[in-house]
Order: sequence, then C-alpha cells, then structure tokens
Amino acid sequence: MTDEFYIQRCIDLALKGKGNVAPNPMVGAVIVYNDEIIGEGYHQKYGEAHAEVNAVNSVKNKGLLCESTIYVSLEPCSHYGKTSPCSDLLVASQFKRVVIGSVDSNSKVAGKGIEKLRNAGIAVTVGVLEKECRELNKRFFTFHENKRPYVILKWAQTKDGFIDKFREKNETGIYWITGPQTKKNVHQWRAEEAAILVGKNTVLNDNPSLTVREVAGKNPIRVVLDSQLSLAMDASVFSCESPTIVFNTIKSGVEGTITWIQLEQLTPAAILQALFEKNIQSIIVEGGKQVLDAFIQSRLWDEARILTGNIEWNGGIEAPQLPNSTLIETYKIEEDLVEIYHPFQS
Repeated sequence: MTDEFYIQRCIDLALKGKGNVAPNPMVGAVIVYNDEIIGEGYHQKYGEAHAEVNAVNSVKNKGLLCESTIYVSLEPCSHYGKTSPCSDLLVASQFKRVVIGSVDSNSKVAGKGIEKLRNAGIAVTVGVLEKECRELNKRFFTFHENKRPYVILKWAQTKDGFIDKFREKNETGIYWITGPQTKKNVHQWRAEEAAILVGKNTVLNDNPSLTVREVAGKNPIRVVLDSQLSLAMDASVFSCESPTIVFNTIKSGVEGTITWIQLEQLTPAAILQALFEKNIQSIIVEGGKQVLDAFIQSRLWDEARILTGNIEWNGGIEAPQLPNSTLIETYKIEEDLVEIYHPFQS
C-alpha cells in the first residue's frame, strides 16, 4: 500500500472525533509493520489521549514499533498541554519512520514536532495528502493562521430569492421556507460548530433558541448582536440551554450563562477578534440580512451554505448576494436545494 492509502485511513479515523475534540484538531494515526496495519487510533475527546497515544496503545507487540512506520494526519505535538507531547512518545517508541499529512500551524508546534523526530534520527515524510488533511481541520487552521474563527454563512431562501416576508409592526414568528428534514440537517450543522450568530432583529422576529434540539449533539455558544441592549431577557436565546454572548456598545459583564461584551462598533472584524480571544474556532452566521451582508461586504467568511426551498413568495426581503464566490457543491434534501460556496481565490 502507498503512503497516501494510509494517510487517507488516518483521515477516516480522525473524522470519528468530529464534534468531540474542539478546540483541538481531529487527528488519526495508523501504525504499519511489513505493509500490515498493526495499530490505529484517533483523538476521541478533548482533554483525553491523542491519536498517536491511542494507536501505540492498540499495538499488542510493542517490540515491533522500532521496525514500524506511523502515519499521522497532523504533525505530532511537541508541547505539554492537557497531555504529554506525542513527539516524545514516538521518539521513545523508536519508530523507524513517521509520515505526516500536514504541519501543525499552532505556534506551540509549527514544525517543532518534526524537528524533534528528525533530531532523534527518525525518517520523516511531510505533506502526504496535505490538501485533504488541511480540509479536515479547516477550522483549526483558519483560527491559528488568520487569528479568527472559521466563518460559515447560512440562510434559507425561496425559489424567487427572498429570505423573509415584510412584517407589520410587532409581527413575529418564523416563516418556514425549507422542510423538516432540512431543519434537522441544519441542527446537525450547528452541533458541528463552536458558535452561532444572529442579529437583534432575528431574535425579535423569530425568537429562536439556536439549539440542536432536532439531533444529538452539543448546543453551540449563542452570539447575539444587540448594540443598545434592547432585547427582553425572556427571549429564548437567553435560556440556560447554552452560554450566550451579547455584543453591544454599552457594557461588559457576566451573569449566569450570559456574557456581555462591549465594543466600540459591532463590525465583523471586531466581533471575530473578540471571539478569537475567547478561543472560539468556528461560527455559523444565520442572519438576518443586514448581518449577513456585513460579513459578505467585509469578505470575512470562509463558506456559505444556501438552502433554497421549493416555494415562491413573490415579494419580501431579498436574499443576500455572494460576489467573488465559487460554487463548490450542490445536493438535494428532499425538495430543498443545498448550495455550498467558497470565496473566490485569485
């Protein structure tokens, strides 16, 4: 088998940790002796053993390690955190060779693990399926390289391009555009991200809870933009189901599960900087239109997920437009169309 084959297996293993390891990256490891897998593991839960440790522990005959190759989707760590450095374990195990998918851009690692392995006389190969390995941990890499969370824009629109109806004064309630299965899929998306963001008007109009009640998983941190603190505290976003961050221009403080953060201006750049400082690696921006447009115009987004329902309204609030973007994937959920866009890379 090729190096690519075993790194792909690492990726497949790493994905089993999805939703359970953040803010750590998803990592898989495979140990091969005489072209046969004798051990494998993945990072299962934040704060617990890393992939390399689980892979080594799975090998029955530890005497084979010194004649084996270990494949890892991400550079082994070289620092003490909640666990000991994995690079030290690989050196102590006297692996013959280490094959790495991608370098870890966290400043605490960033090549130091590779250097430690090579200094110990271990043959190291780096960059096997690098693109795929970086895609696996796109949130982690964006956070450490761009110093902000990975930003996903998401909205539902009608076939004729509207995201909401014009509302009379004090008119509230959600106008559903997509079907029940799509709603369940959206809740799964929420469970995979650290936070979810909406503006004040979305809270006033829809009173959303922003939870993952349709699926099993962890509720994201709720982020609300309310510059003048005009929202009533009995809104669903202030429930104890999940922590809530309120960005505003008036005060900072903490009360129970609610954190108020004062900013001079509620710009996308300022919001993302504050979320970075709170170690939040990814966020779904769910609306409304003003908020979505602000992130689009600032070019501070990494992915957009547009859901088009099989209905028409013949009027209402027009959906945002995505200039300088590339459509990378389309699929259907029952009658609803899902389109995934990335910013255009020149």
